Amino acid sequence: MQTKTIIRPTKGVFSFDQIKELWEYRELFYIFVWKNIKVRYKQTILGIFWVLFQPLVTVTIFSIFFGKIAKIPSGDLPYPLFSYIGLIVWNFFSGSLLNASNSIVNMGGMIQKIYFPRIIIPLSAILTSAIDFVISLIPYIILMIYYHIQPSPFIIIYLPIVFLIVFLSASGLGFFAASLNVRYRDVSYLLPFFVQIGLFLTPVIYSLDIIYDYRKWFLILNPLTGIIETFRHLSVMGTRFDIWLLTSSFIISIIIFLIGLYYFNKTERTFADIV
Repeated sequence: MQTKTIIRPTKGVFSFDQIKELWEYRELFYIFVWKNIKVRYKQTILGIFWVLFQPLVTVTIFSIFFGKIAKIPSGDLPYPLFSYIGLIVWNFFSGSLLNASNSIVNMGGMIQKIYFPRIIIPLSAILTSAIDFVISLIPYIILMIYYHIQPSPFIIIYLPIVFLIVFLSASGLGFFAASLNVRYRDVSYLLPFFVQIGLFLTPVIYSLDIIYDYRKWFLILNPLTGIIETFRHLSVMGTRFDIWLLTSSFIISIIIFLIGLYYFNKTERTFADIV
């Protein structure tokens, strides 16, 4: 006697059945992550070292133009380390967002042939960027040793919070962009442009402390602002950080995640028809 499997769309934002389904397809999720890593570094000379090469070169340029020439204040941190902290957080977010936005379209052939939880596609793309973030912490440690800076012991507790907040905000926007990109392919052209602008709307090359007018409140709405500022403060022993700024980043990232997840669940049933 043959059994039938009935596939129903997810109701609400996130249901227990969706969590259970993700667990059942966890092996496929691992395969997608490994595939993304292999495709990214296939036939490259430096391979995984590109993860280190790009931010280090960028930080060198930032240090020359913004640190030496523009003399942007960096507080208790040397400017190379100051800008590197902001850059690795930003690269984690922007890489996750861009990879997730194109993930559904890139897997269109598989989506049309078989069923599996569609959400694991953007999630696997985001996790690939998370691996890059972990690797990029190696130069951070080296710079801390080079400049003889002792971090706060709370930084060990804080790093998982960094990952969680960036993951939530990047996932929410990534879910939304991936769903929108299926129907409107202009997203793949517009999003990199807005990501470039977003670099200057995030305190990567400057500190929030130099902003005094209403623009400071605008930057606080960016969930990465609290992450980067707290990361910098905890990188120096004895420096206090703004717990309310970190809390606001966490709340905003949760809101972004829930909105993006809701839109993804609402539109995923049409992916196979129009991808």
